[in-house]
Amino acid sequence: QVQLVESGGGLVQPGESLTLSCAVSISIFSFNAVGWYRQAPGKERELVARMSSRGDTNYLDSVKGRFTISRDIAENTVYLQMNSLKPEDTAVYYCNAHRVSFDHWGQGTHVVVSS
Repeated sequence: QVQLVESGGGLVQPGESLTLSCAVSISIFSFNAVGWYRQAPGKERELVARMSSRGDTNYLDSVKGRFTISRDIAENTVYLQMNSLKPEDTAVYYCNAHRVSFDHWGQGTHVVVSS
């Protein structure tokens, strides 16, 4: 059974940084892509950042230049470095591991950006 465990969320002030981690229970090369989604209250879940098995990345327009997705292959861990955080980044962030036939999700970690 595949497990994804997120950590690193919390409460920060605008302009500060956070790094989210997602520990995957199997090799991340088992998936076509790994990534981060978020869901703010009253809104739909949206893709924040994704990295393909080849290492190609794509980002939500509103986080380009501020967020960076990376991976540690040896540790089967995916990271999301978030800089210059804004109140509108407040959401529950979910780690995702994508296969053509199925998506695996973590339990989510809360990020609150507030002064």
